[in-house]
Amino acid sequence: MFESINLIDSLMLTLLTLVIYQSAAWIQKRWQLILLNPMLLTIIILVPYLLVNNINYDRYHQSTHVLNILLEPATVALGYPLYRQIQHIKRYWKQLVTIIALGIVIVITISFSLTMLLIHQEEIAIALSLKSVTTPIGITLTEQLHGDSSITSFAIMIAGLSGALLGPTWLKFINVKSDIAIGLAIGSGSHVIGSIILSKDNVYQGAYCSVALITSALLTAFIIPILVPLLLPFFS
Repeated sequence: MFESINLIDSLMLTLLTLVIYQSAAWIQKRWQLILLNPMLLTIIILVPYLLVNNINYDRYHQSTHVLNILLEPATVALGYPLYRQIQHIKRYWKQLVTIIALGIVIVITISFSLTMLLIHQEEIAIALSLKSVTTPIGITLTEQLHGDSSITSFAIMIAGLSGALLGPTWLKFINVKSDIAIGLAIGSGSHVIGSIILSKDNVYQGAYCSVALITSALLTAFIIPILVPLLLPFFS
């Protein structure tokens, strides 16, 4: 799959992505504004560059494959806050699994159903249904279910950024004060990006973010292959 990718092309795009991201991270650290999220700034700068140079998603994805590989250990590293709070989390594990499982069923059902009603494209419906899990698992599940993985990547990115940027403010606006509720909400909806942001400011919320991220990924892997075939007959 990757043999046709030029080595210099791959190195250049990978290096460019890293330089832009690190520069964006420095900008956020310097100005301390949540809207200056490094991921968001990287997208704003990188997408026009790719369009101007006529570099499509498949070419970019294959050329920067090494960065996608690094997503997996980075996701595992988010388990550290979980480890630090494991004794406290054990007390509520049944309630946590039940709440997250119910949320997954609701989100997948609504997302899949709305997409099928509006555009009636099964591969897009599957892709959008997986917007709330971490990227490596979301892409893998999409490919296994014959969905469009490029749309999944985009949807996961948008869900992560919007939840990380707007989620804490929205939860505060509706008067949600529980660290557990905040962590579960952001971790389930905004996965890695949201977990990183919360972990910086509140280790307790970060721990529950990790719980939601890991648990939702595992449960989604079991739920969506069963749920999608059950939903499809309603739209045939």
